[in-house]
Amino acid sequence: MESASGVPAYRRVLLKLSGEALMGADAYGINRDVLARIAAEIKSVAAIGVQLAIVIGGGNIFRGIAPSAQGMDRASADYMGMLATVMNSLALQDALEKQDVPVRVQSALRVDQVVEPYVRRRAIRHLEQGRVVIFAAGTGNPFFTTDTAATLRGAEIGADVVLKATKVDGVYDRDPVKHADAKRYETISYDEVLEKRLGVMDAASIVMCRDQNLTVRVFSIHKPGNLMRVCLGENIGTLVSSAAGMPRLRT
Repeated sequence: MESASGVPAYRRVLLKLSGEALMGADAYGINRDVLARIAAEIKSVAAIGVQLAIVIGGGNIFRGIAPSAQGMDRASADYMGMLATVMNSLALQDALEKQDVPVRVQSALRVDQVVEPYVRRRAIRHLEQGRVVIFAAGTGNPFFTTDTAATLRGAEIGADVVLKATKVDGVYDRDPVKHADAKRYETISYDEVLEKRLGVMDAASIVMCRDQNLTVRVFSIHKPGNLMRVCLGENIGTLVSSAAGMPRLRT
């Protein structure tokens, strides 16, 4: 959906940030310069009236299916990953507050001393009041990814779109890191993503998006200004939707 210059194309969006997006060029943890840049981009988007909710992964600290978790009980490892997302959420909250952005963190796990518990109606009220809302701790359940949490929260708050911010600039027919001739899709359907096992998001989240008719746009967060461009309706990255017809590959 294209938009006139400076006019947002969406009223309410769910931004899915990977934990790795916070690392920058570092091998682990949170790069403060990258965090400040992402916070500045979020501030710019909020300033044009977009109601912005965010789900952050925890892969920069701990991931339940990572090699470091091998041999652990899967549920315990996943709970550790959820706590990692709480840490990332607190870091992003701090970065946003330093730029005078009103923000609230809501957690699916009860950590009442540091963040609010997740309450759907309260989250929507925060958004309506112009606050950025960060959803931490995934769905609060093991065996579900933060991609699924992003889809779930997006559907619950009535988001117009899920924006999946990654380290690559869209969805490719194969891994662009390993294959120099990999081609990027401009548009693709949920069913095609599932059939081709493209790994955009986990299967549960794609099925939920399809069932709820929730559009997903995949784009690179590493290019400054991309978040604003997407929110203004520019056709960057890959659009995943229920649209019929063959997927369009970028030539």
